[in-house]
Amino acid sequence: MLRLIQLTGRSGGHVGVVTGDSIELLSTNRTIYGLAMLSLSRGASLKDCAVSQLSGEMVDYNAVYAGHGDWQVGLPIDHPDDPARVLVSGTGLTHMASVKNRDAMHSSAQNVTDSVKMYQLGLAGGRPEAGRVGTSPEWFYKGNGSVLKAHNQPLSIPFFAEDGGEEPEIAGVYVIDNAGNPRRIGFCQGNEFSDHLFEKRNYLYLASSKLRECAIGPELIVDGDFHHVKGEVSVFRKGETLWSQPIQTGEEVMCHSLANMEHHHFKFPGHRRPGDVHVHYYGADAFSFGAGILLQDGDWMQVSFDGFGRPLRNPVQKEEVSEAPVTVTAL
Repeated sequence: MLRLIQLTGRSGGHVGVVTGDSIELLSTNRTIYGLAMLSLSRGASLKDCAVSQLSGEMVDYNAVYAGHGDWQVGLPIDHPDDPARVLVSGTGLTHMASVKNRDAMHSSAQNVTDSVKMYQLGLAGGRPEAGRVGTSPEWFYKGNGSVLKAHNQPLSIPFFAEDGGEEPEIAGVYVIDNAGNPRRIGFCQGNEFSDHLFEKRNYLYLASSKLRECAIGPELIVDGDFHHVKGEVSVFRKGETLWSQPIQTGEEVMCHSLANMEHHHFKFPGHRRPGDVHVHYYGADAFSFGAGILLQDGDWMQVSFDGFGRPLRNPVQKEEVSEAPVTVTAL
């Protein structure tokens, strides 16, 4: 397993390999995207390309992680030329616990909610035999690369939003090669931040409730094990633990296989444009909103999965209310 990290500083970006409390910088490629492109051009593994460029220059990970010193943790993936070439999306209703939370939001509307129906479809056909296509999971759009935030960066609750809440997940990171084939670079921890109060008003608000900032990182895990991953999600308020819960993810505890989720995302030709980057969230097992907690400005969210690097931490930042509508004028 290879742990990559992307750093930002006064001299620009840099890629490093994490080993314990140290980060060893690469000698040439300054972005993980560039490293992936080099891997494709050479026909070599990402791991081999990274190891071949180790410089011997070491950086203290403890200082970087805490946000001290010359280097800061950057996104584990971005597009160096245009954030619009990063598609951020996700798959929901993949874990039983998430179905219970969603069902509780909308159960008053009908005896068997659409959430339960979708999950039942996944149970029946979400893990097809190799070479076969299974049931399509729920899919949602988060935005382009501009909505992605790195470790320690705030996740904003917009002035027009009703709420903002963490969703602890693993996300897959992909690049499309020159032949239009999706290639998985690796996995990273993610916080698929959403507006649950807005969604609770009506299930048809789900799509727009997902159009929020979200976080990934701090590390990109190459060749990570996605079979069964345990972890913990926590919320801190004024330096104290407000809420914490064990979580789990991975194919063993999901109703959809990884291959089935990937097929149904990349079956669309528009999702296979050469050179594009995809960040796809695989679904959450638990979140604080399901426990009746509403996050406040200044709260900190933490997502930690065993074997996926150091915890991802982000503060909540609530925007000031604006009464002025967005005005459209004719050309």
